Amino acid sequence: MDKKPCGIYVHIPFCKQKCRYCDFLSAPGDSKCIREYVSVLKKEIGSYRKKASEYEVKTLYFGGGTPSVLEPEQISDVVETLKETFDLGGLEEFTIEVNPGTVTREKLLGYRKTGADRLSVGIQSADDDELRLLGRIHSFEEAKECFSMARETGFENISADVISALPKQTIENYSRTLDSIIALKPEHISSYSLIIEPGTPFYKEYGEEGPKKNDLPDEDTDRKMYALTKEKLLKAGYHRYEISNYSLPGRESKHNSSYWTGREYFGLGLGASSFVSGVRYSNVRVLEEYAKDPTKRIIEEETDQKSLMAEFMILGLRMTAGVSKKEFKRRFGVDFEDVYGEITEKLIKEKVITEEGDNLRLTDYGLDVSNAVFAEYI
Repeated sequence: MDKKPCGIYVHIPFCKQKCRYCDFLSAPGDSKCIREYVSVLKKEIGSYRKKASEYEVKTLYFGGGTPSVLEPEQISDVVETLKETFDLGGLEEFTIEVNPGTVTREKLLGYRKTGADRLSVGIQSADDDELRLLGRIHSFEEAKECFSMARETGFENISADVISALPKQTIENYSRTLDSIIALKPEHISSYSLIIEPGTPFYKEYGEEGPKKNDLPDEDTDRKMYALTKEKLLKAGYHRYEISNYSLPGRESKHNSSYWTGREYFGLGLGASSFVSGVRYSNVRVLEEYAKDPTKRIIEEETDQKSLMAEFMILGLRMTAGVSKKEFKRRFGVDFEDVYGEITEKLIKEKVITEEGDNLRLTDYGLDVSNAVFAEYI
């Protein structure tokens, strides 16, 4: 039996300090807590032994939180357990997220020995005042040092994260951040506009009722930053392959791209989500509960044909390459026009989608108003 390709995401929910804008499932954890978590995580991995035999893992991603709070030996321990359970023989990409404030040369060397070949570095800004405002634990100088050490230890594929529309951020400040990050020559850049999430310290200050809500850039400034990102990165040789992601040729994130193209994936660790055999489920989100039973899972959705077709369109259109009508028929056994022909014709007339032979993709304007386009396919 041919094995099905899949991805694996491993969630490390610990960080040295919670960022003030972050609503991810993460919190500070001491060394004892981290050791115990790794032990429980290995138990969860082992529980997949029977199901794992059906799959071949193509991408592996350690995210968080801050995976770089783990020692290389702990990462290695988890990877060895994965190898005992899953088929990692055809692994094409192995990414670890790192925070410059937690990285050492020894850690990076250790991560390389585990097989990691890609880093995702959470820089966010090149302005130290903005970094302090965000609650980041690193300076931009430390971010530059992280890049230098990563290159010296053999990492040839590095991604950098940057956030725009920060409180009191000007277009000039953001432009300097882009220039500074481009100067580091990462192979990949993820650019996001700040979202003020409920339950975060930022929400209390900058939310709808927050006393500093007027410190946020207005919509016009936000859009100018968005346009500046496209302009500067294109000029520097980065192509936009997804709404928020840019890369040098051939350096697209294989792991994230697999999500957008509908590949199955196993989410391991506290609160991690999975999509396996047409079912979406997640692990429990309370650490004590996860530690007690790491195999306890919450079914989120048993996907039907209609929802899978809508997801195919929404995730596929996030990619600038768009979607294939032939692939739609191959996957679902029905003609694209019979399902979405009328909707798509309308969107083409509105100039948010363009059709080139078999392919449909968002126009530049369509990318700007993508959420409204996606709503049409739900």
